Amino acid sequence: MLKRLPRPTDPNLLVGFDTSDDAGVYLLTGELALVQTVDFLTPIADDPFVYGQIAAANSLSDIYAMGGRPVCALSILGFPASGEEEVLEQILRGGLSKLDEANCTIAGGHSIRDDELKFGYAVTGLVHPKRIWRNVGARPGDTLILTKPLGTGVISTALKQGHAAESAVASAIQSMLALNRAAADALHEFDADAGPIHAVTDVTGFGLLGHAREMAIGSGVSLRIEHNRIEYLPGAVESARQGFFSGGLKNNHEFLEGCVEFGAAVAPEFRALLLDPQTSGGLLAAVAPAAADAALAAFARRGVRACKIGEALAKRSPLIEVA
Repeated sequence: MLKRLPRPTDPNLLVGFDTSDDAGVYLLTGELALVQTVDFLTPIADDPFVYGQIAAANSLSDIYAMGGRPVCALSILGFPASGEEEVLEQILRGGLSKLDEANCTIAGGHSIRDDELKFGYAVTGLVHPKRIWRNVGARPGDTLILTKPLGTGVISTALKQGHAAESAVASAIQSMLALNRAAADALHEFDADAGPIHAVTDVTGFGLLGHAREMAIGSGVSLRIEHNRIEYLPGAVESARQGFFSGGLKNNHEFLEGCVEFGAAVAPEFRALLLDPQTSGGLLAAVAPAAADAALAAFARRGVRACKIGEALAKRSPLIEVA
């Protein structure tokens, strides 16, 4: 549908919706650009304070994925008329606590009555025009690095159906609460003009393969991913084996049909986990191969769990190969 809409012609719009990037970027001066994003979600945790925290971390993630620094945010809230005020207060307090951690100021927001609870933020960040990371730009030979384990979607679905182990839920929450700030700082540590960071995106609702597809198409390359090099959250493989699949996972499977070829050794549960919609997921970076080890070392210094999961290839069929 977006292809039928007129394209923006403002030359100061550096990043729009053409490549399904994580946020928009608008040039202010030769040294400064705005990064803007908006995201909200339905409850992902039973504790309203934790839900608010996760919603904020999820919204902030797109700014970090573009190489930006979040500075202010507007809340977006849909809350039932019959909802309890204490629950609402805890959601807002949770979100504020995570914004404070990110040094991001809340500037206001908008709320409506809605039978289905929804919460999130529109976030504005700042970035140097020469330091913008895009989800396009990967080159053949690049190393693919992922900074968080997968599995929040299947664990959350298992939780909703009363079949998730407490330890699995705790690990998933811990992962979702972690800001991508440390991961972005690690990449900034050794990146520079025309540096080794060729493409970056965060892994959220489209799952790892969905966001990898956007990177591959926009970059004009193919990707090879090794599923046994990816880290999975405790309990995620078991939840996938038991079939705790969300509607989003099924939609991702349909969307990616024809784009992905799985090797015979990739078991069904791992195929599902690569399609699993993530909330507040990690960063997926395409890094020049000579810089991959330096990137992993930078992540480690900042306490970020990161691993090499594959490489970019010259464009061919299939678009994404999973071994």
